[in-house]
Amino acid sequence: MSAAGVFWLELDPASGDSALVTLHDGQPRRLTASGYSLRSRVNGYGGGALCLLGRWGYGVNAGSGQIDCIDLGSGRARPLTRTPGFRYGGLVADTANQRLLAVRERVASPDPHAHSPGGIPSHSEVQSLVAVELSGKVTVLHQGEDFYGAAAFSVDGRQLAWVCWQWPQMPWQTSTLWLADVEPEGALVQPRPLSTPEPAAVQQPRFCGQQLVALSDHGGWWRPYALDASPESTRWRPLPAVDADHANAPWQLGESHYQPLPGGGWVGVRYRDGFGELWWYPGEDLAPRRLAPDRTDFRSLCHAEGTLYCLASRWDALTEVLAIELATGRASILAGGEQLWPASRLSRPEPFTLTHTDTADAVPAAGFYYPPAGGGGADAPPLLVLIHGGPTSSSYPVLRPDIQFWCQQGFAVADLNYRGSTGLGRAFRLNLEGRWGQVDVDDACALVGQLTREGRADPRRAFIQGRSSGGYTALMAMTRSSVFRGATSLFGVTDPWHLRSCTHRFESGYLDWLLGPASGADDWRDRTPALLADQMTGPVLFFQGGQDTVVVPAQTEAMATAMAAAGLHAEVHLFPDEGHGFRHQANQVRVLEETLAFYQRLCRQVGEGEGNMR
Repeated sequence: MSAAGVFWLELDPASGDSALVTLHDGQPRRLTASGYSLRSRVNGYGGGALCLLGRWGYGVNAGSGQIDCIDLGSGRARPLTRTPGFRYGGLVADTANQRLLAVRERVASPDPHAHSPGGIPSHSEVQSLVAVELSGKVTVLHQGEDFYGAAAFSVDGRQLAWVCWQWPQMPWQTSTLWLADVEPEGALVQPRPLSTPEPAAVQQPRFCGQQLVALSDHGGWWRPYALDASPESTRWRPLPAVDADHANAPWQLGESHYQPLPGGGWVGVRYRDGFGELWWYPGEDLAPRRLAPDRTDFRSLCHAEGTLYCLASRWDALTEVLAIELATGRASILAGGEQLWPASRLSRPEPFTLTHTDTADAVPAAGFYYPPAGGGGADAPPLLVLIHGGPTSSSYPVLRPDIQFWCQQGFAVADLNYRGSTGLGRAFRLNLEGRWGQVDVDDACALVGQLTREGRADPRRAFIQGRSSGGYTALMAMTRSSVFRGATSLFGVTDPWHLRSCTHRFESGYLDWLLGPASGADDWRDRTPALLADQMTGPVLFFQGGQDTVVVPAQTEAMATAMAAAGLHAEVHLFPDEGHGFRHQANQVRVLEETLAFYQRLCRQVGEGEGNMR
């Protein structure tokens, strides 16, 4: 949002481009040319690829990783930065000083041998917080920490806050809020970390005037706090809010789940039973008010002149660009929000709690059950258990055309938030430490039992499917139980040890947290699907991107070869033009078609009384 209007990035499913779009005469209009895409790859997952300053936009060119300057009237783009060997993300406009802030990341270590055993480059300038002048000049403001993100300026430009975290931590495990004064010429003075009362993950600092606000989970939940910071001490004052997560895991830079308001109070998302609710807290003595209650999730919040702008989701319509007048609560759809099918034809998400897992964990697993369209008949339906990626992520009750496809085909779908997912507090999120491939698998298997007892699933026709880390869970489920008749792995992890040696820097210590220290080699071997191929209890369908650098194609090919050598059925479909996540619509359609045929063959075998396809 800027004086030039409302702008957003929109994925073109046909080309895979991430295009800059604005409103023109009340209608969405693409500004950037076909074939031109804005996308950051900092930390592998990017984020913060666009910011606005005056009548200009500044975006990360997906091809070069450099920052381009974009005319917000014509959409014409020209290079701003020219720094080979680096890429940018987390862009922030510094309106007071008329410049940009960004996270700059070295694409490759200057010394390929300067690595710790975990694979992280030891060079201190792998990442830094930089200022980018409108001339293109780049100045390092702060370096020496392993990772940077979430920069925010005070309104007068005299203070700057940001978040850092140290390898091997991930930003949702332990991170630190930093604060510095800004000299008139733009340099930082007295940069200092602001400690939390307990170990915490801090994210999304914001300024309301000179008041610094941030989300922290040191009290057990990501909730907003106002900070009173001096060089000697830091006081965290909780803002009015309930005990609930008010954000999800910051896999990307530039996340925005809440906004402090100039007149006092704040507006933001909070998660309850997996649903994202938008709440306005006007102030200490005023009752909070829920906004847009028919939406199920919100992100990319920004505020201007009494109106909140955001990306909003519903269970029965596509993502929309939404404008909400805070004074009246009236919501207007600026773009998106298309209803592909009448709501009467869709399967509505029903929240469930997995109550019978054999665990002392404080919060049980949860998720959403989608019944087959039309009720599915008198017999219990076949069941597809979906495992989200991450694994520290979450599933939300938003319109998923793939889920609705399965429901139209007569399947029930269970979208599982196993222990370790986000949205249920810090303790639940950290449940996965050292137990990946165990507690997630246990929850998936227990879910089939619970739905079977409730008459909502046929245990003879239960399947499991996941993407990336979700594919790993699906494969491990096939080695640890006979609950599932078959599995589908979309660019799923098959060899964590190999992945540890070649994954990108952001996640290079993550696997040690998930599986336990790498010195415990037996634990790793016992949770490596590629080494357990002969123990698979059913067939597996693999989908793999040829350009995937997170889960390289060789991993999938080796797993399938090992299964075939053991006499097991493994079917591989390679997409040469895809990476880690399929962006092209034609490829997404083919995945659904091939997976449907795979599951239908296995379901027919149940009816014919045959054993598993080998």
